[in-house]
Amino acid sequence: MMSETNLSVFPRGEKNEAYAQYFVGQSYLQMLSTERVVIGNVTFEPGCRNNWHIHHKGGQILLVTGGRGYYQQWGQPARELHPGDVVNIPPEVKHWHGAAPDSWFAHLAVEVPADGAANEWLEPVTDAEYNILK
Repeated sequence: MMSETNLSVFPRGEKNEAYAQYFVGQSYLQMLSTERVVIGNVTFEPGCRNNWHIHHKGGQILLVTGGRGYYQQWGQPARELHPGDVVNIPPEVKHWHGAAPDSWFAHLAVEVPADGAANEWLEPVTDAEYNILK
């Protein structure tokens, strides 16, 4: 199992208490930029994932920096993610992302700037949905 100590060149940050209600499991957040383009380093403990959610207006780009995880759009099969993978999430697409059950996972989350951009947090990814992943 990959350790959290060598997961990324970016700092892991503190426990992600501000958004904990939108995650199953423990995540960590280190904001890298809050000016012009918002970029956060999000680290997930094994088995941690965020709820289904939608980025209105701008969308999001994920840059995978460490570990193994998943990205899934509503109604589509999950995509396994590895360091170096890039996920372009269009606006208005319901999706989730998070760690594999047996691996830490880290990505940079880049918020695509747009007038009126907002996130809508939805229901958790159920254990039944998550446990079918390899």
